[in-house]
Amino acid sequence: MNVLAGMFGPTEIILIVLVVVILFGGRKIPELMKGIGQGMKEFKKATKDEQKDEEKVKDQ
Repeated sequence: MNVLAGMFGPTEIILIVLVVVILFGGRKIPELMKGIGQGMKEFKKATKDEQKDEEKVKDQ
C-alpha cells in the first residue's frame, strides 16, 4: 500500500474522495466501508486457514 501512497498526492486523494461522495452519497459510504471491512476480514481469515492447511500437509 505504501507504493500506492507515493503515486497519489493530496490533490488526487481529495478528488478521489469527492468522486466517491458524489457517486455513493454521504449515507452509503458507511455501508460501503463496512462491506469492504468485512470482505478484508474474510480474505484474511481464508489466507490464514490456507496457511494452516499447508502446515498440516507438510507435517504429514
